[in-house]
Amino acid sequence: MIDLHCHLLPGIDDGATDLENALALARVAWDDGITTLACTPHIYPGLYDNTAEIIHDGVARLQDELAKADISLTLVAGADAQLTPNMLEQLKTGRIPTLAGSRYFLFEPPHHVAPPRMADVIFELLAAGYVPIITHPERLTWIEDRYATICEVFEAGAWIQLTGGSVTGLFGKRAQYWSERMLDEGRVHIVASDGHNLRRRRPVLSEARERVADRLGQQAALDMVSVRPQGVILDHSPTDMPALTKARRPVEQPARRRWFGGFR
Repeated sequence: MIDLHCHLLPGIDDGATDLENALALARVAWDDGITTLACTPHIYPGLYDNTAEIIHDGVARLQDELAKADISLTLVAGADAQLTPNMLEQLKTGRIPTLAGSRYFLFEPPHHVAPPRMADVIFELLAAGYVPIITHPERLTWIEDRYATICEVFEAGAWIQLTGGSVTGLFGKRAQYWSERMLDEGRVHIVASDGHNLRRRRPVLSEARERVADRLGQQAALDMVSVRPQGVILDHSPTDMPALTKARRPVEQPARRRWFGGFR
């Protein structure tokens, strides 16, 4: 399996705290069957001011440490980039790294406030040749009010990435409901761990892969954790990727309800 979203680099965001912790997380990923992992620390202006240079240097150093520790995990660089008005400029100048140097990159919307121009920014990015992968929309607190926007940018060509823990129920019934709905509607391209720590947010994918397989079949699950992620790393065109799979059964549409609880 290939994990395209993990906060493995030590000491630069809210992920791995130090090298020892990063190596422990890497072992967890390897033992779960992950062979390639994208180090994607937050780029969040004013909070995590990471740059492509910082991230690439960190990946090179950690890859050396993995070799010393006899952990055969292959690392690639990326970032979990928070939405900003000048995102396109930062991608063009290389300040925001794409995934393994491809046209694909992780696009993180604000967690608690629906951004008024998110669709416009995504359309601009798509027109420039980038493919934003929207990270964990199922966990956004505003998805009930703006699900139509998620669907709109999906139809325009943006990709959707679910967190494995949302699929398995680790983040509660709300995130699991939206995960299952988007899976059943055929709107999910990738499942990734969004691994942060050894407690609730471990870098694992095998259980989520099996949950997806139960809903959509084994091949659809492999496409989300192996085939499409490999295509991203190789910078394959979206048109050359496997087609998305919808559920055979009709998607349940429960009455609208208000969800409570925080993002994490």
